[in-house]
Amino acid sequence: MRFGTALGRRKPVADLVAEAGHGPLKRSLGLGQLTMLSIGATLGSGIFVVLGEAVPVAGPAVVLSFVLAGVTALFSALSYAELAGLIPLSGSSYSYAYATLGELVAWVCGWCLILEYGVSVASVAVGWGQYVNELLRLAFGFALPESISGPPGDGGLVNLPAIVVVLLAMVLLLSGAKESARANAIMVVVKIATLVLFCAIAFTAVQAKNFTPFLPLGLAGMSAGGAKLFFSYIGFDAASTAGEEARNPQRDLPRAILLSLGIVTVLYCLVAVAAVGALPWQRFDDQQAALSHVLTSVLDSPFWAGVLAVGAIVAISSVVLTVLYGQTRILFAMSRDGLVPKALSTVHPKTGVPRTNTLVVSAFVAVLAAFVPLGKLADATSIGTLFAFGLVNIAVLVLRRRRPDDARTFRVPFSPVTPILGVLCCAYMMFSLDGATWVVFGGWMLLGLVLYFGYGIRRSRLATAK
Repeated sequence: MRFGTALGRRKPVADLVAEAGHGPLKRSLGLGQLTMLSIGATLGSGIFVVLGEAVPVAGPAVVLSFVLAGVTALFSALSYAELAGLIPLSGSSYSYAYATLGELVAWVCGWCLILEYGVSVASVAVGWGQYVNELLRLAFGFALPESISGPPGDGGLVNLPAIVVVLLAMVLLLSGAKESARANAIMVVVKIATLVLFCAIAFTAVQAKNFTPFLPLGLAGMSAGGAKLFFSYIGFDAASTAGEEARNPQRDLPRAILLSLGIVTVLYCLVAVAAVGALPWQRFDDQQAALSHVLTSVLDSPFWAGVLAVGAIVAISSVVLTVLYGQTRILFAMSRDGLVPKALSTVHPKTGVPRTNTLVVSAFVAVLAAFVPLGKLADATSIGTLFAFGLVNIAVLVLRRRRPDDARTFRVPFSPVTPILGVLCCAYMMFSLDGATWVVFGGWMLLGLVLYFGYGIRRSRLATAK
């Protein structure tokens, strides 16, 4: 009986809010910075790199794949917005689950977030290396040797560019949240301008024949493309990881989450239409620097493709920075709760940064980026994220029932229908992923449960407080 009680123990919402108000992190981020944080974490490798993997699966219907993935993300974004305003903590959906579904589910959610954030940073870093090579090829006529620019399984031994971008992001994060947010804002402006430039050029080469047949691989292909492209939407929840560093979290977090998702979705759809309209979908196969490949194919001069490669490098750098930031804040919350070692929640008195946490996470991500291929990383990230998003939708339903009178700065419209649709969409997208991805996910969950029952269940603050 005591064992079952331990698994279901919850942190009261009032305690969570009080904890957020007296934490060691510095409140320095406003609405604009939070929105830029979410856009920075979302807009990057998904559109610059993973598009090249989704088009061969979905054909011209990749445009609908983006819509499908965007609708799935929207349902979860609405739930995130409600919970972020109600429980403005650094732990994101991990903290929401702790308040509603119990410690075991919270641990599973946090473990999925480690997969989402940590592994997605690694995959994005791999994409960064690909665009560095594309720029070198266009500008100087050579590329880095495969042995040092690709992981085992992709023809190389180690991906050194991926290691470099992770370490650069780590150095910037160690300087402080405000400084990191300022650098990210500059990079976000650059990458939005880059995508707008791509659309302006590619639309001049759009041909109607490239959209027929629109569904060459059927609805199954469109769904599979959506599952792959869901990776492109991962990151809109990054603002929720800054709950304890936002100046007015109850007001600004919901706005930042929904505003960033709207901006990103519009850009994605425009880029997808321009890309498949300018280049037959069959010619995207095995093209990792997909957008640069489109411009190289439709223009005689490599100049604009080189400009795009520069923009992609900046864009992907921004994703590495912001998602790495989110990962460190989630681990900070889990450490503060006692589920992982205490050292990960120790904050440097001058910079207000969890320094040990940042160093450990950066080293882990750099190793993944150096030795694991992009496709495997992207799919593993998607399934972990979808699982966590599903739990967020369930958490909204539970809190609405248990605490209906709590003040909410944002409420999910048409509840309980909207959160239920969010759960169903996440489940549908998860089952659209291949069996190998499920095997990786199952292994990750098994490892997480071993760690929880071996460490967290006895060391958590709720356990030691009794």
